[in-house]
Amino acid sequence: MSTRIRWGILATGNIANTFAQDLALLPDAEIAAVGSRTLDAARAFATRHGIPRAYGSWAELAADPEIDVVYVATPHSAHHEAARLCLEAGKAVLCEKPMTLDLASAQDLVTLAGERGVFLMEAMWMRTIPAIRKIVELVADGAIGEVTAVYADFGIAGPFEPTSRLRDPALGGGALLDLGVYPVTFAQLFLGPPQRIAALASLTPEGVDDNTGIILGYDGGALASLHCGIVGATPCTATIVGETGRIELPTLFFRPDRFTIHRGQQAEVVQVPIRGNGMGYEAEEVMRCLREGLTESPLVPLSSTIEVMRCLDAVRAQIGVRY
Repeated sequence: MSTRIRWGILATGNIANTFAQDLALLPDAEIAAVGSRTLDAARAFATRHGIPRAYGSWAELAADPEIDVVYVATPHSAHHEAARLCLEAGKAVLCEKPMTLDLASAQDLVTLAGERGVFLMEAMWMRTIPAIRKIVELVADGAIGEVTAVYADFGIAGPFEPTSRLRDPALGGGALLDLGVYPVTFAQLFLGPPQRIAALASLTPEGVDDNTGIILGYDGGALASLHCGIVGATPCTATIVGETGRIELPTLFFRPDRFTIHRGQQAEVVQVPIRGNGMGYEAEEVMRCLREGLTESPLVPLSSTIEVMRCLDAVRAQIGVRY
């Protein structure tokens, strides 16, 4: 592995732009190439970010011998196809979340990566944010006692036109995959996979969810109360409740630069600075794993990705959403 990890970026939308901006802040990372379905889009992206090579197809990007890892930044519906193409070409893959539209296709990628001995990680950047990592450590060390409840919400204001990606079943539209994956993953960080799942939702005329509530139940008695929606801007906060205290995360809980620990009448604010947009931390984790010869990240394990997808599938079955 070279001193600088050479990245390929597959797709040229907003999230790819944000990732490229944060990758530019890492001295040991290099964006070597970009690929899109059209050469014009790839060239425009390459010019914007100073990338030396632009390809008008995903296959050309995957075949580039001077790329160590590909970041898949397509819409959800194309994650499986794009990631599979790269894995088959022997390229390490960081795939945007959710990894795929459903459990079966996510498991297919995990199985393929295992068979090929190629690195694969879901780009659940929240798990790599320094403040989130610190909270996970504190909870594991018993800072608030045994966790009894988790609350998290992620809702954005509409209205969205019927032609919007967020309302298109063919593109994995709706609140659950775009937004709900964050609260579900957050709950899993502190409580693990649930034993019981209950969900209610309202659906758009197109058949995707626009306002969804989820309750996760655990054999030890803990509960997670989660919400996602595209019909109103929610606080986007989160709370972890323990037997001896609680930890509160502010707005945009998935990329916090601080949190508050409450114990009785005492409240301690912990500041944890964040670099750039916050997406560089997942890139650092990928590069660390590649240098160590790992095919999976212990920080963002594939087993957790699979368990979250299992939960999302169960929610969809209950609320009646089909892609």
